[in-house]
Amino acid sequence: QVQLVESGGGLVQAGGSLRLSCAASGSIVRILTMGWYRQAPGKGRELVATITSGGNTNYADSVKGRFTISRDNPKNTMYLQMNSLKPEDTAVYYCNTGGFVGYWGQGTQVTVSS
Repeated sequence: QVQLVESGGGLVQAGGSLRLSCAASGSIVRILTMGWYRQAPGKGRELVATITSGGNTNYADSVKGRFTISRDNPKNTMYLQMNSLKPEDTAVYYCNTGGFVGYWGQGTQVTVSS
């Protein structure tokens, strides 16, 4: 069984930064690709970034150069450093492993004011 718990969301002004964390239970997570998704009001859930167990990363075009995904395998924790935040980044951010049919966290709200 895998459980994912996000933290670090909040309210920030445009141009500011936030760091999200995802704590995972279950040692199997160390060998799985993990990712961050987000869902804005009235929109579908979209991929933000993924990271493999070996550290290979992939980003949505909308966040490239501003967001950085990382993971600490011994701690079973994944991070998302978000810089130069924009109002359009406002969404609930979800931690995931296993893709859409995999495991999800409960989500953490990120609100960027203009």
